[in-house]
Amino acid sequence: MVYLDDIAIAWQEGMTVADLLDDVAADYHYAVVKLDGRLVSRPHFASTPVTDGSRIVPLPMIAGG
Repeated sequence: MVYLDDIAIAWQEGMTVADLLDDVAADYHYAVVKLDGRLVSRPHFASTPVTDGSRIVPLPMIAGG
């Protein structure tokens, strides 16, 4: 299992951050996620593996003034 915002999701061999977000959070456009405590930016989603037991926290970009 992997955990996306504390929601358990079945882990799959070869899963990447991009795969996980495409399957589960397709309606959201995240620029950065926190994967097991380290930041991963969008250009690296497709090349960053998610291991069994990983915890992923999407970090929405917030703008304001």
